[in-house]
Amino acid sequence: MRLSVTARIALLSIALALISNLVLVGFVWKQTDAAVVGTVRRETIEQSDAMRAIYRADGLAAVIEAIEHARVAGDTALLLAVLDRNGNRVAGYAPAHVGIPLVPSQFRIADFDTSEATNDIGYTLRPIGDHWLLTGRRLDLVEAERNAIEGALAVAVLLSLILGIGAGLVLARYVGLRLNRIAAVIGAAGEGDLSRRVPVAPARRDAFDRLGHQLNLMLGKLERLMVELRVVTDSMAHDLRSPLTRLRTKTEQAVLIADPAAREAALGGLLVETDLVMRMLTMVIEISRSESVSRDRFILVEPAELVEEIAELYEPVAEEAGLDFTVAIDASAPAMPLHRELLSQAITNLIDNALKHAASGGVLTLRLVCHAQEIAIQVEDRGTGIAEADRAQALKRFGRLDAARTTPGAGLGMALIEAVARLHNGRFELADNVPGLIARIVLPVH
Repeated sequence: MRLSVTARIALLSIALALISNLVLVGFVWKQTDAAVVGTVRRETIEQSDAMRAIYRADGLAAVIEAIEHARVAGDTALLLAVLDRNGNRVAGYAPAHVGIPLVPSQFRIADFDTSEATNDIGYTLRPIGDHWLLTGRRLDLVEAERNAIEGALAVAVLLSLILGIGAGLVLARYVGLRLNRIAAVIGAAGEGDLSRRVPVAPARRDAFDRLGHQLNLMLGKLERLMVELRVVTDSMAHDLRSPLTRLRTKTEQAVLIADPAAREAALGGLLVETDLVMRMLTMVIEISRSESVSRDRFILVEPAELVEEIAELYEPVAEEAGLDFTVAIDASAPAMPLHRELLSQAITNLIDNALKHAASGGVLTLRLVCHAQEIAIQVEDRGTGIAEADRAQALKRFGRLDAARTTPGAGLGMALIEAVARLHNGRFELADNVPGLIARIVLPVH
């Protein structure tokens, strides 16, 4: 049976709590055991060294006398004795016979007292003349501590299991609630409601908030694209009706003309209407392309070189139109990842618009400005400009102002420029040039 995500998270939380407690208690058990054994080792070696010092100073009798006074009343864990060559006790506190190899030992743990319940003994064995000095201590305390820690380990495992289950259920519920909110928004989007958003706490910004934020951005873009798609569909249906009607009418008239030369001239005039329809369709395709292009198509571009290349291309065109064409480039603009083809198209659209609508001003300037966090590529003219109240309309797809309706065009040029700027996380602005218009593409410097 497949478990849900929340169930797997709950089980993972329980397992982590259990494992962490086991590791912690095991570490405490190991450290405590090592500390107690270390204490026994140190005391045993020190006591052995002290007895050997007495032997060297006063002989075996003094050692036996010192042993008799070394054991504290009630201390049954201490082992301190003099053994003969066969391991039999001569004096002190030890079993009557010690069944261990009689070889010098710095410190060992062995079992040589079968008469006691606890047989582990930490000891040292060193020669003193013809005898052996045994010093050590029964490890009853260590065993008791081990048993206590093992009992604590069992309790800790039980508590960690209980707490892990509680924490896992709380965590699973929390994760489930957060995921259900996101799933509800996605479900609504699947049913066509793109207006719903995932609640996000900007101050907290955990992983769920980041996921919700990215989902909200995606839904916002989808909602905007759907609105624009409806606008484009309606606008194309409206704006294509007139040129197609004119094209049909002129075609019918041309077919009915009997004179071959006149009919040929009439058919040639159809190219103007055909070109207008083709430009509209091409521009719509370019806008859709700019909005769907992937970032991996970006390349490192020097903005100054790009603007200079476009300026060289349009300089003779501007001169032929009788304009004073000026280029001002800030060479400090850094290299940036850009979609070179689409950005070039947007800049040429800026210049084409100025040539088409502002040639009466006599002056045209292409400028690249570099600021701390962004660059601006702008075209400045001295024409009639666009009133501030009309600028929003000018940026809409198929949006054409009254003054521009007598000139050929589809009303899509500025929409393409804005789409390219948005692709680069920038913006497209229209401003007064007093007189004239400043149309600028502003791009952030990464």
